[in-house]
Amino acid sequence: MAGAVQPVVSTVSSSWPGRPYPLGATWDGMGVNFALYSQHAEAVELVLFDNPDDPAPSRVVELTERTGPIWHVYLPGLRPGQLYGYRVYGPYQPEKGHRFNPNKVLLDPYAKAIGRPLRWHDSLFGYKVGDAAGDLSFSEEDNAPYAPLGAVVEPCFEWGDDRPPRIPWEDTIIYETHVKGLTKLHPEVPEPLRGTYLGLTCEPVLEHLKRLGITTIQLLPVHAKVHDRHLVERGLRNYWGYNPLCYFAPEPEYATNGPISAVREFKMMVRALHAAGFEVIVDVVYNHTGEGGVLGPTLSFRGIDNRAYYKADPKNPRFLVDYTGTGNTLDVGNPYVIQLIMDSLRYWVTEMHVDGFRFDLAAALARELYDVDMLSTFFQVIQQDPVLSQVKLIAEPWDVGPGGYQVGHFPWQWTEWNGRYRDAVRRFWRGERGLNGEFATRFAGSSDLYERSGRRPFASINFVTAHDGFTLEDLVSYEKKHNEVNLEGNRDGMDANYSHNCGVEGPTQDPAILACREARKRSLISTLFLSQGVPMLLGGDELSRSQHGNNNAYCQDNEISWYNWQLDARKQHFLAFVQQVIWFRKQHRSFRRRHFLTGLPNGGEAPDAVWWHPEGRPMKHEDWVKTELTAFGLLLHGEAIQGTDDRGRPFRDDTFLILFNNGAQAVPVVVPSVCACGKPHHWEVVEAFRRELLQTTYAPGATLELPAGTLTVLTAVPPFEANGNSAAAERLHEASKNI
Repeated sequence: MAGAVQPVVSTVSSSWPGRPYPLGATWDGMGVNFALYSQHAEAVELVLFDNPDDPAPSRVVELTERTGPIWHVYLPGLRPGQLYGYRVYGPYQPEKGHRFNPNKVLLDPYAKAIGRPLRWHDSLFGYKVGDAAGDLSFSEEDNAPYAPLGAVVEPCFEWGDDRPPRIPWEDTIIYETHVKGLTKLHPEVPEPLRGTYLGLTCEPVLEHLKRLGITTIQLLPVHAKVHDRHLVERGLRNYWGYNPLCYFAPEPEYATNGPISAVREFKMMVRALHAAGFEVIVDVVYNHTGEGGVLGPTLSFRGIDNRAYYKADPKNPRFLVDYTGTGNTLDVGNPYVIQLIMDSLRYWVTEMHVDGFRFDLAAALARELYDVDMLSTFFQVIQQDPVLSQVKLIAEPWDVGPGGYQVGHFPWQWTEWNGRYRDAVRRFWRGERGLNGEFATRFAGSSDLYERSGRRPFASINFVTAHDGFTLEDLVSYEKKHNEVNLEGNRDGMDANYSHNCGVEGPTQDPAILACREARKRSLISTLFLSQGVPMLLGGDELSRSQHGNNNAYCQDNEISWYNWQLDARKQHFLAFVQQVIWFRKQHRSFRRRHFLTGLPNGGEAPDAVWWHPEGRPMKHEDWVKTELTAFGLLLHGEAIQGTDDRGRPFRDDTFLILFNNGAQAVPVVVPSVCACGKPHHWEVVEAFRRELLQTTYAPGATLELPAGTLTVLTAVPPFEANGNSAAAERLHEASKNI
């Protein structure tokens, strides 16, 4: 039958048996050990290339040693930089889930570097492209000139005194960004470094991030990726990178000195970011690979052991279970797949020095069989791992399978992207009625999702925008998505954006509309950074970056996605506002609490928090269901913060009144007549949030006209300080010097 190809006799006489562990290609200073997992293979060949442009391997080595399901060999004298791949022999029986094809050179799943990126060609598919039998046909065409190749790496690197910043969760401020997009258009980054790992190490970039006040940089996927063939043929690319080719090799496109240099340059980037005080989190995609469904290419996993790596349809193994929307799902029920994921995670922590991970479609990793199970092996292994249990773990807590929406259900060591926070905040600030209770719950840390399981407010990663969806600028400028340039008929991307354009779709010079948009942006950003939990800012939002209404720019590797650093006066003012709000959060423990708000005293007379009615009294239960109520507030007593610092000292802060008005009209609000412990205090508007307010100081029990669509913050000060020179104002002034 087709596929019964006999192994080629090795042309290399000098080979030793080698060891089954570690998997991958490991250089020990004298030679290289190769080890490959394939449960169902019948024979394996290692193919060595001298040059990435070679159309065929220069040497072929048969792996005659097999320990369990691990094939291995040791080649003395081989050095770092060697390019290699595998040919794997076995049955080509798609109806049984087996797709071995020895005509295909395959990338090692454990390759530490990409020595040659793939070059699209029909030979990269295990079946005959265009054949009426589809994936049941068998391709005899050799893909050696086009296949992606691994490269043996030199693991040594001079880390110096590099140490992880280990920023506490409650103090963490995340900046989600893209390696290329952040610097590609930056005028002060040298041209050769723009869009690269080293571009992030340039002083103008580091200075921007420092002035912004963020603590943690979360990079979109940096694992080597596949640019889908259908995108390439249409002049597009997989810009975001959620299409992994290999889980150990960093994406070679972001290197300045050839693909193999990506390993060293990534390490240089991490070292520089750590030295500047930033944590580095990487977005990882262990739920699927870039090989797609059964009509996808045979690049690595599919040809090495399709039935072992991918979750097969139990009723028809020819097809794959797809909980990801990409055509395949990795089988985390296979212990060797779990090992692959854990080995990869540990590698990125121990060898690449990253500080944590954001797991794409993390619910898929809980499907040990087919249902989501938060007690699955994946979570148990991470919990007991001495390395991985100590880094930051962020889940995107959903996938596209049945029962896949799991916000609030992940184990206690995990934080989660809180999609309910995003939706509630967006809907509230576009003026929807009946959301006051939901908005207040999200603003206070989403205790309904996390407290019952013993988790803290920082389990909630709060975000208003992310890479997937509108940017902040577009959220207030477009009612509908405009993804026409993706060439999918505008069918891709989310339809439920909960956005509002303030009267005109897209760009405008109308001063009234621009003022409306700027006000709404400020309310959204203020909400994000004053909420309990961990704020995540979408990179470029501080620059008022627009994608022209595209809410799914995954394939736009161009000016649509790259950050525009040319800021007019409006954008400069907004950048300064974002900087002020972030630094205000960092200065005040009231907004970075380690415990949920209770409404109860904490060792004193005043409760830690009181929800405030515009009439000048605490909110009542019946107030929350009144849809006509458009304004309310939250009183946070700084003398009643629960918990202590690392040395057991109680937290103390100023007392704040945060006021929200999502209506179309100004609302009179009576400020409290007394503050903590029953003492009368004046109220001073925090300068960063003053906005349209003409008055800066309000007497106890006075009435404030809260402008429409705004968030305002006031701080309680003794009467003799209430002249615009309060201690709180002085502290904010000092903090602003850091901007």
